[in-house]
Amino acid sequence: MKIENTLEAKQELVGGLIEVIPYKDALLICNEEGKIDNLPINLVFDLESIAGNCFAVGDDYLHGDFKSLTDEQIEEFRKDFIRRSYKEKTKTLDREDGGMERE
Repeated sequence: MKIENTLEAKQELVGGLIEVIPYKDALLICNEEGKIDNLPINLVFDLESIAGNCFAVGDDYLHGDFKSLTDEQIEEFRKDFIRRSYKEKTKTLDREDGGMERE
């Protein structure tokens, strides 16, 4: 997916103000007020979660900007996002609690 490199385009994708979070050798762009606005939990990290939409971008730290991800990063992050997705986490917890899935 190609994203226009403007603040407005990023805000539209996350549905509000953006927050930039370091992620591996890239950055996550998410809704800064996702939790305050009670958006659904999307990704779960060790002690933190991201509520609402988010996406990864490359970190062009030399120019203080964002850049495209490499094909390798896209594949790596796609797999990691599936593993970290809230839906996957709750399925795993349900199986550990006796196999009952939530709807």
